[in-house]
Amino acid sequence: MMLRNTVLGLLLGLSMVGVTPLMAQAEAHESNHPLRARRVLLISVDGLHAVDLDKYVASHPHSALAGLVGHGLTYTNAYTPTPSDSFPGILALTTGGTPYSTGVFYDDKWDRSLLPSPQQIAGGQANLPGTEVQFAENIDKGFPNFLGDPTTYAGASAIDVNALPLDPVTKQPVWPHNHLRVNTIFEVIHQAGLRTAWTDKHPAYEMLSGPSGKGIDDLYTPEINAPNPATPGKDYTGTINGVQFYDSLKVNAVLRQIHGKDHTGTTHLGVPAIFGMNFQSVSVGQKLAHNGYLDALATPSAGLESSLDFVDASLGKMVDALQDQGLYESTLVVVSAKHGQSPADQNAVNRIDDGLYSSILAAAGTPEAFHMADDFCMIWLNDQSQTAAAVAALDTPANRAALGIARISAGADITTKYKNPLTDGRTPDIIVQSSTGVIYTGGSKVAEHGGSSEDDTHVALLLSLPHLEAKRIHALIQTTQVAPTILLSLGLAPESLEAVKIEHTATLPGIVK
Repeated sequence: MMLRNTVLGLLLGLSMVGVTPLMAQAEAHESNHPLRARRVLLISVDGLHAVDLDKYVASHPHSALAGLVGHGLTYTNAYTPTPSDSFPGILALTTGGTPYSTGVFYDDKWDRSLLPSPQQIAGGQANLPGTEVQFAENIDKGFPNFLGDPTTYAGASAIDVNALPLDPVTKQPVWPHNHLRVNTIFEVIHQAGLRTAWTDKHPAYEMLSGPSGKGIDDLYTPEINAPNPATPGKDYTGTINGVQFYDSLKVNAVLRQIHGKDHTGTTHLGVPAIFGMNFQSVSVGQKLAHNGYLDALATPSAGLESSLDFVDASLGKMVDALQDQGLYESTLVVVSAKHGQSPADQNAVNRIDDGLYSSILAAAGTPEAFHMADDFCMIWLNDQSQTAAAVAALDTPANRAALGIARISAGADITTKYKNPLTDGRTPDIIVQSSTGVIYTGGSKVAEHGGSSEDDTHVALLLSLPHLEAKRIHALIQTTQVAPTILLSLGLAPESLEAVKIEHTATLPGIVK
């Protein structure tokens, strides 16, 4: 009888004019769940470690972060996927997947299957499969001069189609959203008839709209690497003040959305069911020379402390706006990070020129097609049959010392985590984890990310709702578990996410009915 009534009720709901199946599902799925909310505000504070959140709340008991923690679930052992870079990190939070299912390893990588972009071909690259794929500022219109006002850029409208790689069959440009192999929470929520919005650091983040390209209704992507007029010769990442000014553009967009308008503030469209932004201020504060941490206990420098204060004040503005609009009680606030930053202890910093990888492999007769290095290295070889020989060349005592190598992964060590590079055009042939503190750079930065170290991957994660009792959850979890939990909160089925089904991603633990 109960089952029949449930089915009849569902059929009746589906018969209502203007109600889509996903909207009916949203009403029927877990409606009494403790995390049930009308909307979700998702915030990525890039670089924010779990220890950063704990230390800040302890030393600032009246802060906005402390207030959110006071009625929230704090996950003390949350880890990002590897590579711990921005794209894999944000896709973990919004798809429930790692590069195994998303197919996205980095914002700069090699794809053996794609053809080079028209720009690359014009620059002399052979029109053959196999090309570097960059989804960063390089695909912006006007790059490298950023013609016009880069702070007004919004997704696909700011992308130069001639900078995009080509599909080898259709010869059509591959947009960032085409590159993603699975759907996103934005697509699922949009398809349920609910409004979606997001703001991030490059137009390439239109990838988050999902393979359909239609998941985000209001996308705002001011270019972080645009020149900062206040500091000639530097972009917005060049100074603490510059990055805080840049982040404030995005904060203001979110505040307008809380007031029911689009990111420009000119059109009233209603408050999104999912919206939010990433902060770059903490990441930049961790990386800039003469900033970062003061000791192995992660004591922030003055510049990093300023960045943490800025983020906290910005979150306070969002909370105040939600309260003013009568939305706070029904909004789930999620605070996490795309990635961490390594090393926290500046005494461990060891800067190395990553060009050594190219020269060592070339000298061994195993030349690379491409490598990507930050505080780890991914290598794609010209000839994949030479993988063992390339590993042997890197794995000598002299080369391990010169490159700061802690671990080399290839073959079965790759396929336990990712798809097989022999059959998947995106998976690297070799992945090198450097020793803690190694940064592949010729510059002066004091931290980087990308690898699998503790500092790279152990990030903050907080879920806050006014009616929740404060709880610290020490279970080992992955940030991929955020995406299905967000859908659960909105009354949508977590298994609507393709990566969740592929990787069997669970929702977050510790949420008791």
